[in-house]
Amino acid sequence: MCEVLAPGLAVSVLKAIFQEVHVQSLLQLDRHTVYSIITNFMGTREEELKGLGTDFTFGFIQVMDGEKDPRNLLVAFQIVRDLIVKNYALGPFVEELFEVTSCYFPIDFTPPPNDPHGIQREDLILSLRAVLASTPQFAEFLLPLLIEKMDSDLQSAKLDSLQTLTACCAIYGQKELQEFLPSLWSSLRREPISDCRHHLCEPDMKLVWPSAKLLQAAAGASLRTCHRITCNVVPLLLEQYTKHPQSSQRRTILEMLLGFLELQKKWGHVEEDESAVLALRAPVCSVVFSAMTDPSVHLQLVGIRALTVLGSLQGFLSPSDLELVVDHLLRLILHEEDSQSSEAAMEAAGSLAPIYPQIFSGRMVPRLGEELQSEWEEEGCRAPRALQQRCLQALAAVSTHTSIVKETVPILLQHLRQVQKGSEARNAQDVVSVCQSLHRVALQCQQDAESCWYYHQKVVPCLLAMAVQAAMQESTHPLLSKALLEEEALAAMVPVISAASTHLIPELAAQSVSHVVPLFLDGEVSFLPQNSFPCSFQPFEGGERLEAQRRLVALLMAFVCSLPRNVVIPQQERLLRELLALSCSCNCPFTATTAAKCFAGLVNKHPAGQQLDEILQLAVNRMEPGLAEGPHRTQALTLLLWVTKALVLRYHPLSSHLTDKLLGLLGDAELGPVAADGFSLLMADSPDVLHKGCHADVRIMFRQRFFTDNVPKLVQGFHGAGPDVKANYLKGLSHVLNHLPKPVLVTELPTLLSLLLEALSCSDRVVQLSTLSCLQPLLLEAPQIMSLHVDTLVTKFLSLASSPAMAVRIAALRCAHALTSLPTTVLLPYKARVIRALAKPLDDKKRLVRKEAVAARGEWFLLGSPGR
Repeated sequence: MCEVLAPGLAVSVLKAIFQEVHVQSLLQLDRHTVYSIITNFMGTREEELKGLGTDFTFGFIQVMDGEKDPRNLLVAFQIVRDLIVKNYALGPFVEELFEVTSCYFPIDFTPPPNDPHGIQREDLILSLRAVLASTPQFAEFLLPLLIEKMDSDLQSAKLDSLQTLTACCAIYGQKELQEFLPSLWSSLRREPISDCRHHLCEPDMKLVWPSAKLLQAAAGASLRTCHRITCNVVPLLLEQYTKHPQSSQRRTILEMLLGFLELQKKWGHVEEDESAVLALRAPVCSVVFSAMTDPSVHLQLVGIRALTVLGSLQGFLSPSDLELVVDHLLRLILHEEDSQSSEAAMEAAGSLAPIYPQIFSGRMVPRLGEELQSEWEEEGCRAPRALQQRCLQALAAVSTHTSIVKETVPILLQHLRQVQKGSEARNAQDVVSVCQSLHRVALQCQQDAESCWYYHQKVVPCLLAMAVQAAMQESTHPLLSKALLEEEALAAMVPVISAASTHLIPELAAQSVSHVVPLFLDGEVSFLPQNSFPCSFQPFEGGERLEAQRRLVALLMAFVCSLPRNVVIPQQERLLRELLALSCSCNCPFTATTAAKCFAGLVNKHPAGQQLDEILQLAVNRMEPGLAEGPHRTQALTLLLWVTKALVLRYHPLSSHLTDKLLGLLGDAELGPVAADGFSLLMADSPDVLHKGCHADVRIMFRQRFFTDNVPKLVQGFHGAGPDVKANYLKGLSHVLNHLPKPVLVTELPTLLSLLLEALSCSDRVVQLSTLSCLQPLLLEAPQIMSLHVDTLVTKFLSLASSPAMAVRIAALRCAHALTSLPTTVLLPYKARVIRALAKPLDDKKRLVRKEAVAARGEWFLLGSPGR
């Protein structure tokens, strides 16, 4: 195990053992020592050992030949497997290596009573199987052996042979199996799938499973073979299913059946065999439908998977079968209390709907709509929220075809109107639920131009109309329901409008933007449905009574910031000025932030030139006095952050000036902490604006460029800052480093590591968490550098593992776990201390913390063990 052995010594040691030591004449412990020496050298001196070529393989064969002790065999089998999977040279010794291991097959071992070593027969079986199935080079020797053992009278030998064959089929190809398929088929036909007609007990189930897997492997060889085997085996499986009522056994049989159905899907159909396959339709459907009505959730889930495959087989399901399919899926969606089955049924419906759009739009969609509508028709009989949620999710799931989208979207929008008009107090969560379903539909429509345009012109005006209606009611009748105006609801509407707009072709986008921008600038509501409003829409006007209208700038942002860059925004300069004014003067943080984001999104896409320079200068002129003093300093800082991000992404020259402004604010007692967190905003991907999905101008490697330009300034500022604001610089630095590509960070690590370690002592939990997240991958990717600071790292991580914040405790424990990737010799002096300290979080009140503590402590326990 010594890591500083001189090159060549490992080879010398092994040559001496191979040439001078008759290993099998030694005591068990000494033989185990020889195996350990070989194992350790294979782990640390792989290239040297490979330099021996086939001499190493032959030498080990001599060492192992005749080994009988199960403790030693476990190690020896692992060495043989490593020889193969790590590509050591086997040369002419493939058969010898096979013989020296296969002589133990099948394993016949019964552990002695009170065995202190705890080695079980299953351990040896699995270890030997991993060797035998590790290379196709063993196929010509192993397959005849397994065929022979499959005809044995011993059930254990049959079982081991079948399971080993199953493992081999995952490695061997058609080339290796082809020669032996007739003999395999002959043996398998005599084996348990047909025998189990009469009795299916637990041992037989263990045999049936590998038999079926082998048949599936054989069926995968060719189209003709697939059909021949499927037509022979599927009736047997159907019979087994009918005869055995236990859910666990039925689940196993149905999983086998599913494997053959998937092969049928892969190969398609052969015309002359089509009648034989279709003859299975009625019994197969009967079995699958019965599984979907079984009380066992696990059996239901396999049934749903099988149903999805059946539906994808061309011409397999009849019209009456399809009606039953929809009815069964509906029952699971609406009435199955287990969420797993309900969700699986929705996904199955989503997969089958584009194949059979008529049956789903005519049978499933109306029923889901009726369930949603029923809650409004009977006073006091509102559907449970869980059922309502499932209906909404199911409507979204099946919206995978244009004709279905045209049925589901009106139902979803009508439900949203009911939420808005409801007489009872409504939670914004109802709006969020509908918007989540609408968002999924929008994403599914993006790849089809017809669906995309239909969805956009149907949904976007409707959402805008409902929001404008709610905002005007708030202005004139403030006591009415305002669920649509809650931040949570508006935030849920943003991705719906954004997803509905990003994939529009330029001509249609231009048509839409010609309506939406005048709505916000001039109150032009004529294009909105149900456009009879009690007052005018003036979101950019002042006055407290119009605050609700100003909040709708979030929806304007969602639309205009998602359009392709080549779409001309009408009255763009005027719009930018209005957004700028609103972002700097609005007292509502939500409105000010969305205005700033909308301004930034437009600036990012604005063509370079005089107009852009003028609007940016205007923004600077508004921001600088706002940052200096007054009641809107936070709003000015928010605008600074978003405009800086917009310009950093596109490498605009003004971004450097604005970043310097931000760096200067880190020393401000009031705004410093907010400015520090702003560095995360600059570096992270934004979910709603300024990302590639909404066509923003995002240059490659902008993070690396920002790092190069600004991290030296952050470090300099930290050293010159007073003690009360140093944490702001550390926080900003940790945010930048945490979002930097790790290869770049590793190259800069030596100069920055001392500051990162200092950041761990900062009392700010955001700094702690960000720094820990940054350090964890570095422990894995730069162990030599990190080893120089192991004492500080151990102390800091163990201290933070007791933090009041759960997220910090989890991150610290993950770092303590990652420490074990450092060189063992560096860590061993700390082993006892760390194991003692990690005993405390084992009793943490939070399960996730306990889980991380167990993983970390286990790795530290194993530190320095042989073979590691």
